Amino acid sequence: LAMEVEAVEHYEKSDYIETLTGNKVSRKSILCGSQNIRLHGKTVIMPEVMIRGDLANINIGKYTIISKGVVLRPPYKRFKGGVASFPVTIGDYVFIDEQTVINAASIGSYVHIGRNVIISRLCILKDCCWIQDDSVVAPGTVVPPLTVWGGNPARFVCKLPDGFQHMQRDAALANYNSFVPRPAH
Repeated sequence: LAMEVEAVEHYEKSDYIETLTGNKVSRKSILCGSQNIRLHGKTVIMPEVMIRGDLANINIGKYTIISKGVVLRPPYKRFKGGVASFPVTIGDYVFIDEQTVINAASIGSYVHIGRNVIISRLCILKDCCWIQDDSVVAPGTVVPPLTVWGGNPARFVCKLPDGFQHMQRDAALANYNSFVPRPAH
């Protein structure tokens, strides 16, 4: 497993809104129901991300990177009388790669979600897990800690080392700290 720590990535300061708590939110992202989206600090939301806070509350932990083209929407359940959406919590030090769709009930801390992944309705990703690129996690799946899952449908691939929490934390800090405004000329 290669931790993806980017070299310094410069962005145009005018393309992002930076909050007092260090969140960096692309002006080209779509945050529906922004009053229901809570960012806990030092989170990066890239362009073309859609977060559906209009459906239910969404809490996103610190040092979380949400890459280009990700769709994050609360899970729902059908009832006789209609449909109900449920709140979503994403932990700290989470990396979500490009073009991924998240419909999970919860995502723990120290989680890596690969590129072009589908996390289906009401999934629970426990702390310290890794979802490989191009995987589809079936509805209601619980991914245990310190495991790698991959495939379609995603299944257990292997165990992660005990030190994964520290590796993921270090990668998240490095990714956040290397995402800096382009220097003025």
